[in-house]
Amino acid sequence: MCGRHQPRDVWFLAGTFGGQVKRDCRVPHGRPIAVPVTNSFGDQKSCAAFMRDARGTVVLDGEPVEPEVHEGAAMVVEGAPGNPVTGEGGTFSGTGCGLWVQIPSLAPGAHSLAIRGQSGDFSVGVDYALTVAAS
Repeated sequence: MCGRHQPRDVWFLAGTFGGQVKRDCRVPHGRPIAVPVTNSFGDQKSCAAFMRDARGTVVLDGEPVEPEVHEGAAMVVEGAPGNPVTGEGGTFSGTGCGLWVQIPSLAPGAHSLAIRGQSGDFSVGVDYALTVAAS
């Protein structure tokens, strides 16, 4: 499931719509990884409110990784059919905000990635067991 609709230049990992999950994922060697710690999409006012309380931690192979803060950027979203956020597709615009981590390409082998994020009453936790395929 981790490999669906991935672009060629980066590998995206998913957060959650709230709550805790554990996931196993194969990642190709040579691709940087991008993953949300906690994020939101709406208008500028809702993003500003979300970011006031946004906080999170990321731990890769036992080492902390500092999340990047994205206060709010105008976005145009092209929805994919069956996506739980975009429904049956279509194009819409809004403001995206949150805490994100970008990880350089990992060495082949097994890696652990623990993500914890929160804003207000909304919290996420994802524990990834990553396997990076040899090139």
